Amino acid sequence: MGAAAAAVVTDNMVPTISTPHRCVKGRVCQTDNKDATYCMDSSGEFKLEAVDKSYVTAMLKSEYSPTDLVIKCDATPKFSGSAETDVVWQQVIRIRGNGNCDPSITCHEMGHAAGLLHGGSAYPALPSEDSRLGCMIAHGYSGDLGSNIVSNINGTY
Repeated sequence: MGAAAAAVVTDNMVPTISTPHRCVKGRVCQTDNKDATYCMDSSGEFKLEAVDKSYVTAMLKSEYSPTDLVIKCDATPKFSGSAETDVVWQQVIRIRGNGNCDPSITCHEMGHAAGLLHGGSAYPALPSEDSRLGCMIAHGYSGDLGSNIVSNINGTY
Protein backbone atom coordinates (compact mmCIF):
# COMPACT_ATOMS: atom_id res chain seq x y z
CA MET A 1 0.00 0.00 0.00
CA GLY A 2 2.98 2.33 0.30
CA ALA A 3 3.18 5.86 1.64
CA ALA A 4 -0.46 6.74 0.94
CA ALA A 5 -1.68 3.99 3.26
CA ALA A 6 0.32 5.48 6.13
CA ALA A 7 -1.94 8.55 6.02
CA VAL A 8 -5.11 6.57 6.80
CA VAL A 9 -6.39 7.30 10.30
CA THR A 10 -9.91 5.96 9.81
CA ASP A 11 -11.93 4.10 7.21
CA ASN A 12 -14.87 6.26 6.22
CA MET A 13 -15.46 4.67 2.81
CA VAL A 14 -18.80 2.84 2.78
CA PRO A 15 -19.22 0.07 3.78
CA THR A 16 -17.26 0.16 7.05
CA ILE A 17 -17.30 -2.14 10.05
CA SER A 18 -19.41 0.54 11.78
CA THR A 19 -21.69 1.07 8.78
CA PRO A 20 -21.96 -2.20 6.84
CA HIS A 21 -25.08 -1.30 4.83
CA ARG A 22 -25.54 -2.11 1.20
CA CYS A 23 -26.15 0.52 -1.41
CA VAL A 24 -29.83 1.42 -1.41
CA LYS A 25 -31.67 4.62 -2.26
CA GLY A 26 -31.35 7.22 0.46
CA ARG A 27 -27.98 5.99 1.76
CA VAL A 28 -24.43 6.90 0.88
CA CYS A 29 -23.13 4.57 -1.83
CA GLN A 30 -19.95 4.35 -3.84
CA THR A 31 -19.87 5.37 -7.45
CA ASP A 32 -19.92 2.18 -9.54
CA ASN A 33 -16.33 2.59 -10.73
CA LYS A 34 -13.45 5.06 -10.75
CA ASP A 35 -15.16 7.12 -13.49
CA ALA A 36 -17.14 9.64 -11.46
CA THR A 37 -19.48 11.57 -13.74
CA TYR A 38 -21.18 14.84 -12.91
CA CYS A 39 -23.52 17.32 -14.52
CA MET A 40 -24.22 20.92 -13.59
CA ASP A 41 -27.82 21.86 -14.23
CA SER A 42 -27.82 24.62 -16.84
CA SER A 43 -31.52 25.37 -17.20
CA GLY A 44 -34.75 25.65 -15.30
CA GLU A 45 -35.39 26.89 -11.80
CA PHE A 46 -32.53 24.92 -10.21
CA LYS A 47 -29.76 25.88 -12.64
CA LEU A 48 -26.36 26.84 -11.30
CA GLU A 49 -25.19 30.32 -12.14
CA ALA A 50 -21.82 30.76 -13.89
CA VAL A 51 -20.03 31.73 -10.67
CA ASP A 52 -21.26 28.58 -8.92
CA LYS A 53 -20.23 26.40 -11.86
CA SER A 54 -16.75 27.88 -11.60
CA TYR A 55 -16.61 26.98 -7.87
CA VAL A 56 -17.59 23.37 -8.61
CA THR A 57 -15.15 23.05 -11.51
CA ALA A 58 -12.25 24.53 -9.51
CA MET A 59 -12.95 22.32 -6.49
CA LEU A 60 -13.12 19.14 -8.56
CA LYS A 61 -9.84 20.00 -10.25
CA SER A 62 -7.94 21.00 -7.11
CA GLU A 63 -9.27 18.47 -4.60
CA TYR A 64 -10.00 15.32 -6.58
CA SER A 65 -7.05 15.40 -9.02
CA PRO A 66 -4.71 13.67 -6.52
CA THR A 67 -7.15 10.76 -6.24
CA ASP A 68 -7.63 7.76 -8.51
CA LEU A 69 -11.13 8.96 -9.42
CA VAL A 70 -11.50 10.09 -13.02
CA ILE A 71 -13.86 13.05 -12.84
CA LYS A 72 -15.84 13.56 -16.05
CA CYS A 73 -18.47 16.10 -17.01
CA ASP A 74 -21.65 14.56 -18.45
CA ALA A 75 -23.57 17.22 -20.39
CA THR A 76 -26.60 14.96 -20.75
CA PRO A 77 -27.13 13.23 -17.39
CA LYS A 78 -28.65 9.77 -17.15
CA PHE A 79 -30.90 9.07 -14.18
CA SER A 80 -31.02 5.27 -14.34
CA GLY A 81 -29.17 2.26 -15.70
CA SER A 82 -25.53 1.28 -15.77
CA ALA A 83 -24.38 4.64 -17.16
CA GLU A 84 -26.23 6.69 -14.51
CA THR A 85 -24.62 10.06 -13.79
CA ASP A 86 -23.04 10.01 -10.30
CA VAL A 87 -23.67 13.64 -9.30
CA VAL A 88 -26.02 16.27 -10.68
CA TRP A 89 -25.17 19.67 -9.23
CA GLN A 90 -28.24 21.82 -8.71
CA GLN A 91 -29.10 24.61 -6.33
CA VAL A 92 -31.28 22.28 -4.29
CA ILE A 93 -28.60 20.42 -2.29
CA ARG A 94 -27.04 22.94 0.10
CA ILE A 95 -25.98 25.13 -2.80
CA ARG A 96 -27.66 28.47 -2.39
CA GLY A 97 -26.55 29.75 -5.77
CA ASN A 98 -25.71 33.17 -7.12
CA GLY A 99 -22.14 33.06 -5.82
CA ASN A 100 -22.93 31.43 -2.46
CA CYS A 101 -21.75 27.98 -3.54
CA ASP A 102 -18.94 27.12 -1.14
CA PRO A 103 -16.18 24.93 -2.63
CA SER A 104 -15.90 23.01 0.65
CA ILE A 105 -19.59 22.06 0.51
CA THR A 106 -19.22 20.82 -3.05
CA CYS A 107 -16.11 18.85 -1.96
CA HIS A 108 -18.20 17.29 0.84
CA GLU A 109 -21.11 16.32 -1.42
CA MET A 110 -18.78 14.85 -4.08
CA GLY A 111 -17.20 12.85 -1.26
CA HIS A 112 -20.58 11.30 -0.48
CA ALA A 113 -20.94 10.38 -4.17
CA ALA A 114 -17.59 8.60 -3.96
CA GLY A 115 -18.85 6.70 -0.91
CA LEU A 116 -17.40 8.70 1.97
CA LEU A 117 -19.16 8.90 5.32
CA HIS A 118 -19.03 11.27 8.29
CA GLY A 119 -16.70 10.46 11.19
CA GLY A 120 -19.29 8.77 13.41
CA SER A 121 -19.89 6.14 10.72
CA ALA A 122 -16.18 5.57 10.12
CA TYR A 123 -14.07 2.82 11.64
CA PRO A 124 -12.67 3.61 14.04
CA ALA A 125 -15.23 6.34 14.62
CA LEU A 126 -13.99 9.90 14.79
CA PRO A 127 -15.78 12.97 16.15
CA SER A 128 -17.83 14.63 13.41
CA GLU A 129 -15.61 17.71 13.52
CA ASP A 130 -12.23 15.88 13.48
CA SER A 131 -9.98 17.81 11.08
CA ARG A 132 -8.54 14.55 9.70
CA LEU A 133 -11.88 14.06 7.93
CA GLY A 134 -11.04 16.98 5.64
CA CYS A 135 -14.11 18.28 3.82
CA MET A 136 -16.12 15.30 5.15
CA ILE A 137 -16.55 16.87 8.60
CA ALA A 138 -20.23 17.22 9.41
CA HIS A 139 -20.50 21.01 9.90
CA GLY A 140 -18.38 24.06 9.15
CA TYR A 141 -16.84 22.25 6.22
CA SER A 142 -13.11 22.22 5.62
CA GLY A 143 -11.85 23.31 2.24
CA ASP A 144 -9.84 20.26 1.26
CA LEU A 145 -9.96 16.47 1.11
CA GLY A 146 -6.94 15.83 3.29
CA SER A 147 -4.57 12.85 3.16
CA ASN A 148 -6.92 10.40 4.94
CA ILE A 149 -9.69 10.93 2.39
CA VAL A 150 -7.30 10.75 -0.59
CA SER A 151 -5.95 7.46 0.79
CA ASN A 152 -9.47 6.03 1.27
CA ILE A 153 -10.48 6.97 -2.28
CA ASN A 154 -7.28 5.64 -3.82
CA GLY A 155 -7.53 2.43 -1.81
CA THR A 156 -11.02 1.87 -3.20
CA TYR A 157 -10.68 2.98 -6.80
